[in-house]
Formats: sequence, C-alpha cells, structure tokens
Amino acid sequence: MQQRYYLKWASPRGTTASALALMLCTPLAWAGEETSVLAMPQAVSDTPFASEREAVVWRREELKDIESLVRQLRFDLINNQDIEAARPRLLELQERASAQRLLPAFIEGTHGSGSEARASIWEEWEDFAAGFIDLEGKIANLIDVAEQEDTRATARALSEVGASCKSCHRAYRYD
Repeated sequence: MQQRYYLKWASPRGTTASALALMLCTPLAWAGEETSVLAMPQAVSDTPFASEREAVVWRREELKDIESLVRQLRFDLINNQDIEAARPRLLELQERASAQRLLPAFIEGTHGSGSEARASIWEEWEDFAAGFIDLEGKIANLIDVAEQEDTRATARALSEVGASCKSCHRAYRYD
C-alpha cells in the first residue's frame, strides 16, 4: 500500500520529473559546507536539474502541489477530524516541503520571466533558507499535535504552517 501511495503522486509528473523528485529527496552536500543552511546553488551544475528553466518549472509546480496538500490536510484534520486519513498526507508534506528538497531548485538568479521569485531570495539567502527550516519545524509540530488528536491544537498548528508559507510568499514571491 505504501508503494502505491508514492507512485500515485509521482506518476503524473512523468518519468523525468519523477526521477528528479527522487534525486532531490536524497541528501546533498554542497561546497563541502557543514552548516544547517544549504549553500546557494550558483549554477545548474550544482543541482540535479538539467537547466535553470527546468528548476523554475519544477519549483513552481512543487510549491503549488504543497499548497494543495495543505488544503487537503485542513479538510482531513479540521473538517473531518480524521487523523488516519491525514497521516499519509502529513508524511508527504513533511517530505516534500523540506529545505533539503526544495532549495536546490532556487539556482542563483532564476527570477524574472516565467518565475514568481523575487531577486531578494539570493540577496537574503540565509533568511530565505531559514524560512524553510522554520517551515520544517512547524510541520513536525503539526504532526506531533495531530497525533494527539487535539482538534483545537491541530487547527492552530496547521494555521502556523500556513502562516510560515505566507510570510515567505510576502517577502520573496511576486503575486
């Protein structure tokens, strides 16, 4: 059952994108740095992407999918109060919204035409990357609270996840 679940969300992306998603889920070591914030990818060669355009398209679609996943979780956790239905989505959110997975798609300078990214991402890289680390913490908290089946605390934790996303969008995305 678990295998079918992962194939279900990966298959619409096609073979190339599915392989790319798997590659992005593996740990990366960039520039030999041992910091909690990943180094800014300077060029396509620093990433698993074939082109800057591929990175921009992938990150736009991936972030839209994550937004949709958060909406689905609101339905499962708040409207239906069903932790069992939400559990696979919570784990998917935790995997897909990680800094390790998403930051490689933000190759320096990939803003402008076709991108909603502001140039300030690369000017403020440490703050931008720290936003993803903050999001990871909020998702981990959401999972912990949801497992306790406290609807009010779960709603609050889910709102904190959404607020983390929105604060980053306000600072680093053109609407």
